[in-house]
Amino acid sequence: MITSILGRKVGMTQIFDAVGNMVPVTVVEAGPCVISQVKTAQSDGYEALQLAFSDKKAKHTTKPLLGHFGKSGSTPKAFVREVPSDGEPHEAGDKVTVEIFADVHHIDVTGTSKGKGFAGVVKRWHFAGQPATHGAMGLRVPGSIGQSAYPSRVLKGTRMGGHMGDARVTIRGQELVRIDAERNLLFIKGQVPGADGGFVMVTKSPEWVAKRKKQTFTTQAS
Repeated sequence: MITSILGRKVGMTQIFDAVGNMVPVTVVEAGPCVISQVKTAQSDGYEALQLAFSDKKAKHTTKPLLGHFGKSGSTPKAFVREVPSDGEPHEAGDKVTVEIFADVHHIDVTGTSKGKGFAGVVKRWHFAGQPATHGAMGLRVPGSIGQSAYPSRVLKGTRMGGHMGDARVTIRGQELVRIDAERNLLFIKGQVPGADGGFVMVTKSPEWVAKRKKQTFTTQAS
């Protein structure tokens, strides 16, 4: 069975589990995704499935991509990702829905974090800053970043100010609280990377991740 699906982050809310405990959740509109291409070892050198999600206007799509999606009988899509093949027979045009997570309790969510622009070391790396009294004038500056003698240069990887966010982020082992198959919704405990409306990829967690996580709820499918 396919273990991944593409979706869009809707926002955060709270629900109540079977015991009555309040659980903060992120709602993800996941699928239905269309298999836009089936890659095989004979034709592509490896086996994979290409998933596509979210309709896109044809006038905003290049002609090569229009032809690509047309082969699968699908309309142009805005979000496309490859996932490993599960070894089962699939054809271009098949649909993937949230029902693949019916018996899944832990998932990995991959998205693009919010872009913060240029940020200093206090915001970006949580530096404590320098003294704010006794005439100090470098409250939020990083201080010394190199050496005056050997090796007389700034070492690679030194934490300094720079571009923050807008990067690929994966959170492993998040708890899948509820599935709404009718509305194609996943309710995931806690927060997921990215802003509301951003695209995400949801994947079943590996067994070693699931074993480390303690299940604290009862999964409900509706």
